Amino acid sequence: MSRPLHVVGLGGTVRTGSSSEQALRIAVARAAAQGATTRVFAGTELARLPMYAPEAGDGGPVARDLVEHLRRADGVIVASPGYHGSISGLVKNALDYTEDMRDDALPYLADRSVGLIVTAYGWQAAVTTLSALRAIVHALRGWVTPYGAAVNSTQTGFADGCCSEVRVTEQLHTVADEVVRFADLVAARRHQVLSGPQPAER
Repeated sequence: MSRPLHVVGLGGTVRTGSSSEQALRIAVARAAAQGATTRVFAGTELARLPMYAPEAGDGGPVARDLVEHLRRADGVIVASPGYHGSISGLVKNALDYTEDMRDDALPYLADRSVGLIVTAYGWQAAVTTLSALRAIVHALRGWVTPYGAAVNSTQTGFADGCCSEVRVTEQLHTVADEVVRFADLVAARRHQVLSGPQPAER
């Protein structure tokens, strides 16, 4: 490869330092430790995104930055809280902006490895949210990594960027490891496709 892998993390809540954001940052840091360049779009930044509307045109600087980094991304890590058995509106809205990539040579999240993390107050919400998130990424043509981290917030805490359980930290590292490993496997094909003609800007 002529450049390092690029991994984008997105997720969290509007509350700075939420468990989902801290879990995301642990995973993204693991990807960075393996040589990837990284960019995290956390909850407070995602909250500045307007509700996605295809006819609305430019979504503003955060939207442009998000789409630009997703276009460059070899891998993506998504972390959502479990709200009422599914992902948060904040995270879903951010993922909706991949619609701006629909006419790309690699549309949506095609040929990108996508690792998933869910934090929820109980196992039922964690598992159902993880399933919902997998279905969304499949619809966006992303390659969901085999391992997804479901974190029960009643049993696991986060503080100052650290997790209270070594086992959970290892799970977050596994998500990142799989994202980087798959991204490395398909990087040559991605770069070959992306080096071809690109669609004109709309």
